[in-house]
Amino acid sequence: MIRLHQNQGVTTMTLNRPSKRNALSLELIEAMHVKLDEVERNDAMRVFVLAGEGRSFCAGMDLKGVIDDPVKMKEMLRKLSEATKRIRCLPVPTIATVQGAAVGGGCGLMVVCDFAFTHKEAKVGYPEVDLGVCPAVVAPWLIKKIGAGKARAMLLAGGTMSGEQGFQAGLATHLCEQDALLDSVTTFALNLARGGKDAMATTKKWLNELDGSLDSDVLLRAADLSAEIIAGEEAQTRLKPLYS
Repeated sequence: MIRLHQNQGVTTMTLNRPSKRNALSLELIEAMHVKLDEVERNDAMRVFVLAGEGRSFCAGMDLKGVIDDPVKMKEMLRKLSEATKRIRCLPVPTIATVQGAAVGGGCGLMVVCDFAFTHKEAKVGYPEVDLGVCPAVVAPWLIKKIGAGKARAMLLAGGTMSGEQGFQAGLATHLCEQDALLDSVTTFALNLARGGKDAMATTKKWLNELDGSLDSDVLLRAADLSAEIIAGEEAQTRLKPLYS
């Protein structure tokens, strides 16, 4: 479900569930943690790239198998929150390669990275409220990315937007032509890899301290809040037909 590739100091972790548009199942999230163990032990890594196999980056949460189990639901969302923090705390620059849909939890993975590359035709955003779901898990990272006021408006409005609109809103740092996206990420990553290892690690750690990225209590509370709402009647009524 997850592939790792190393090239000239650039470690790429690819979500490899293209038939499900790389949607985040419990099994996929657990596989992410296993691969992140390897990533964190990799002293040769200078840049981390998060990618998705196929036409989508990550189409959000796959709740099949947990929709009727509040305990597993809470476990899944807590593990996702923990995975986002682990990506955030990597001591190297992180890049999301958003070649297609980055929706809900997938958009959360996009904005937790230091950089995000996308193209005009991609689809990004947070449609959680449309489904009766609280976007609590993604909210802390979105606020850090675009600011509290803009994040409030985006999360309450729901829906999705084009990659170009996402770039204009600050979800992505780079907007490329679709056929040049991968080459642009590769070139940028290799340039970043030339930076000083200790300087980069210290800068990352300091930035994370300054913006509150190290607050695990907030992230776990976010997961519990989201799980609580999904277990409610409103969300269950809207979600269950999608997984029947």
